[in-house]
Amino acid sequence: MLKIQKYAAIDIGSNAIRLLISTITEPEGKAPTFKKTSLVRVPIRLGEDVFVTGKISEKNKQRVLDSLKAYQLLMRTYQIDRYKACATSAMRDAENGEALAKEIYQTTGIEIEIIDGRHEAAIIAATDLHNLIQDDKTYLYVDVGGGSTEFTLFSKGKNITSKSFKLGTVRLLNNLVGDELWKEVQTWIKKVTKPYSYITLIGSGGNINNIFKSSGKKAGKPLSYLYLNSYYQLLNSLTYEERISQLNLNEDRADVIIPAAKIYLSAMKWSRARSIYVPKIGLADGIIKSLYNTYLEENE
Repeated sequence: MLKIQKYAAIDIGSNAIRLLISTITEPEGKAPTFKKTSLVRVPIRLGEDVFVTGKISEKNKQRVLDSLKAYQLLMRTYQIDRYKACATSAMRDAENGEALAKEIYQTTGIEIEIIDGRHEAAIIAATDLHNLIQDDKTYLYVDVGGGSTEFTLFSKGKNITSKSFKLGTVRLLNNLVGDELWKEVQTWIKKVTKPYSYITLIGSGGNINNIFKSSGKKAGKPLSYLYLNSYYQLLNSLTYEERISQLNLNEDRADVIIPAAKIYLSAMKWSRARSIYVPKIGLADGIIKSLYNTYLEENE
């Protein structure tokens, strides 16, 4: 008998808020399939408030509430079986983050879990990342967000170590990352990758997905360091307006894409990686997978 379920994931990030609705089809005796049914993204740059002033502004608070009211209606319309909502760096650092989470719950009935960087990395690692990881190779997984970047080292199919740094695209845009943090990231990457002779990067996040799409490469093929570096030079040679008009970038992508590319390039350089794989995964995909795993445990 065929079983069909609909799950929803809400990711409240430092650059944007996403709602992913996924249809899970379970044919009897076969592996389940996960299909993206809908993805709604609202670019509310919470990090711009929080990383500069320490709290979420009234204007953006209202925009978050409006977005989540809309998401709640969409979830109801899609007849969602389960959902989970997670907030990351910006709400974690905001002095009014907990108060906003309470207000969201009172207004929409949506419960927000504010997660730390380690938890974020673990949720993302629960995705199809393991399908990409070969047992005889070593990978540095880099997930670049607006407020932080999560690094995880995988070797021989195992998670060796992971760390989250407050090195995010929105922080970089607002000149809130000092040389000492870059140095700390460099030292950590060099130290954890030193024992391995050959490292491959895996990158996730909206910016690297965008760069990959523009490369015209087939899904599953990596980007080279040379390609990423030349694209980074191209981005830097254009004005913000030219990046929107010539590269067809969204307004909220045309600025953060430059610091994001810098983070990926730096990670490649420090780990001596020559190529980067870009599977289309992120926190929202990880939330869907973790919801499904919980469902399996409950029905064992």
